[in-house]
Amino acid sequence: MPRSRLTRTGLALAALTLWSAWMSEDLTPFDPNETAVAGEYDRPAKVPHQSRSVVIAKNGIVATSHPLAAQAGLDILKAGGNAADAAITASAMLGLVEPMSCGIGGDVFVIYWDNKTKTLYGLNGSGRSPHSISRKVFQDKGLDEIPIDGPLAWSVPGCVDGWEMVRKRFGTLEFKDLLADPIQTAEEGFPVSEIIGRSWAGSRAALAEWADSARTYLPDGQAPRVGQIFTNPDLAWSYRQIAEHGRDAFYTGEVAGRIVDFSKDNGGFFSMKDFADHHGDWIDPVSTSYRGHDIWELPPNGQGIAVLQMLNILEAFDLRSMGYNSPEALHLMIEAKKLAYADIQKWNGDPEFNHIPTQEIISTEYARRQFERIDPTKAMERPESGISGNGDTVLLEVMDEDHNAVSFIYSIFGGFGSGLVAPETGFPLQNRAALFSREPGHINVVEPHK
Repeated sequence: MPRSRLTRTGLALAALTLWSAWMSEDLTPFDPNETAVAGEYDRPAKVPHQSRSVVIAKNGIVATSHPLAAQAGLDILKAGGNAADAAITASAMLGLVEPMSCGIGGDVFVIYWDNKTKTLYGLNGSGRSPHSISRKVFQDKGLDEIPIDGPLAWSVPGCVDGWEMVRKRFGTLEFKDLLADPIQTAEEGFPVSEIIGRSWAGSRAALAEWADSARTYLPDGQAPRVGQIFTNPDLAWSYRQIAEHGRDAFYTGEVAGRIVDFSKDNGGFFSMKDFADHHGDWIDPVSTSYRGHDIWELPPNGQGIAVLQMLNILEAFDLRSMGYNSPEALHLMIEAKKLAYADIQKWNGDPEFNHIPTQEIISTEYARRQFERIDPTKAMERPESGISGNGDTVLLEVMDEDHNAVSFIYSIFGGFGSGLVAPETGFPLQNRAALFSREPGHINVVEPHK
């Protein structure tokens, strides 16, 4: 389902023309040490600090962090696809145009509203640690903590399986239709945008340490300049494998084979069994009520329950009366976040391995106890969890004309994930396993297939 020539080529030429007219002829990359300053907006609108008008649509909408991804999702809706179809295409495009934040080397977490049945579904599409990894591996290597980059930070990518689970249950189109636009764009190239260009430049040194990462993401040894056309034929190959052979191309086919071979050559612990055994899980979302609105998140091993606890704590304060971005309001929000993330640090993990007190963490009774720990005049240093006992990411959203809606968290965890790209695959592998603990008895201690 390729785009029209105007959409495919015209956007790139228009972007280059406008940039050339506005900036100097030399489109140099951003200095990652520069400080970004928020803009001042002179807008005749209700919210003066809002940078642009709200997009309002009649027959469907796609919200992403990049216009090309939003356009790709809209093209799927126009072609008769639904919210599930559009979300898959938009996320595939984002993995190409914003590779430091997301991609098929990472995971997906999905909340899907099926308007026909009035049912909310949750999908945990995160991967597990290798079967052969354990706390002893890090102990034998003399490591006090799990590295944030490199092959020891890998867990099996769950994205492609998550795509298939969403597509099979709710979608209407095949992968060959959903991935046609991202494949074409990967082969023909796209102009690198401002914020993405800045982030890319900031990752140059880390990418340069690995030959295949540099070959994929540092053309001529440098991060692409803002406005420069970037192509990724290796990612087009990986997408085409999925388009032609389905999700199994990634988990039992040649894509998995290339990743596992690279792992064996570079001190990793991946095996073909790790990929063949992978599966996502349909789960029930959890919720709380905030000032009359029901807020839904996914339960652990994701961190959504932190949001619900923060809202429960903050509902006791009159934030509106304190003013937007006032020191008083910011202090309370920061303190609530400290408390919530103390619980995440202690209790978040794989529920197949441990009991996690999710309902207690998101209860209003517990929020009242947490509220009492906040001093309006003083900041806490490092609060502990209030429950006794032992124990770069992208969001895109789509709604179609039938009011089906999907919220799609799509992440490789750190910037460019682990920093490693398996040869001729075109995407970085995530580093989410760096979140595991080495502490014996910790609820999130690293274990095989966790």
